[in-house]
Amino acid sequence: PIILGEKLSFDPFPLQSPDSAPPSVLIAGAGVSDLVTSWVLLDRGYDVTIVSKDFASFTNQQRLTSQIAGALWEFPPAVCGQHTDLLSLKKSKHRCMEAYHIWAAIASDPKLAALAGVQMRSSNFFSLARHGIDPRYGAVDAYEHLAPVIDTDQCMKWLMLLVETKGAKFQTETITHGLFTQEELLDRFSADVIINCTGLSALSLASDKTCYPLRGALIRVINDGKDFPKVESSLAVTADAARDNKIVFIVPRNDNILLIGGIKRMRARVEAFLPSLKNARVNPEYPIAQGLRPARETNIRVERELRTRSTLSHGVSSEEASRIIHNYGHGGSGWSLSFGCAADVASLVEEVLHNLPASEMKLRQKKKVVLENVQLQPLGDHRIMEEPIRARL
Repeated sequence: PIILGEKLSFDPFPLQSPDSAPPSVLIAGAGVSDLVTSWVLLDRGYDVTIVSKDFASFTNQQRLTSQIAGALWEFPPAVCGQHTDLLSLKKSKHRCMEAYHIWAAIASDPKLAALAGVQMRSSNFFSLARHGIDPRYGAVDAYEHLAPVIDTDQCMKWLMLLVETKGAKFQTETITHGLFTQEELLDRFSADVIINCTGLSALSLASDKTCYPLRGALIRVINDGKDFPKVESSLAVTADAARDNKIVFIVPRNDNILLIGGIKRMRARVEAFLPSLKNARVNPEYPIAQGLRPARETNIRVERELRTRSTLSHGVSSEEASRIIHNYGHGGSGWSLSFGCAADVASLVEEVLHNLPASEMKLRQKKKVVLENVQLQPLGDHRIMEEPIRARL
């Protein structure tokens, strides 16, 4: 796990000072997964170079996918693109909780929270009518908890500055074709490992045909209390609780902007859900944030490249493990999964540096245990086991 002060710090320098010849990592991509992974590795003394054709922008031009995200922490990650793969669901708990604790720690420091754009807000999932929701909408149950809500533009700006001050180098470059066929990038950038955090580009860079785009759009409305009662809490109907998978997503981005998921049809659903939003004014400077989220048929891939290279040395042929690690397919949950996936990537980097063989992501099968010669003795309404016991696997 990532523990603040032990493996991660908010200081503008690496927690662990790099030695004279630190391991070098090349990270492809510049979204939240890339920047958080860079942060984690920099604080462990790695040399990090980030390569991307685009970096976060703060103008009227198209923003990165990480910037158009709703960035409401959630577990299980279900509102914007439901995760159903059993392996992803099994791993998402610790990944989401890693991120929760880091974002919450940032939000607990007022100065840091303002710089990073992180707040803790009450978040309601499949909410009840007490928040002003029309009871005719059909909401019949709900749960509520405090969750990090992230102003993505502000946080991306802060993350880029943080990793730069910790020593990351930025290179603007477009990588085309499969990374597996371009491991000469290791030589060109003097890198020991390549980490692929390219989102949808993994379709070509990882030759992963299971990647697909998941459209996302958020309407940005003025949330100043003049046109409707100011919304202070996040309100959502998740994909697994919605009728016909028709989600509702209402999230305060910051103190002045409210995000409403979708455009025409989803806005109609949102207004049916919370009728006071019919009077909402769209933010004229930045009315709509939209883009394509990086989804995958079997969801998140945090895994080493499994293909091997044939090498010939002194007339002897052998198979050599790839030095590529993948971290993509987060759908609409990149911010929720960020630090947990980065911690897993850091472990895989260690594997590569120690020349350990790559292993496939898969669920571990539980072994069946058969107990023989077990004697049970009553103890009130309970039973205890006595010797002899032999377990056969």
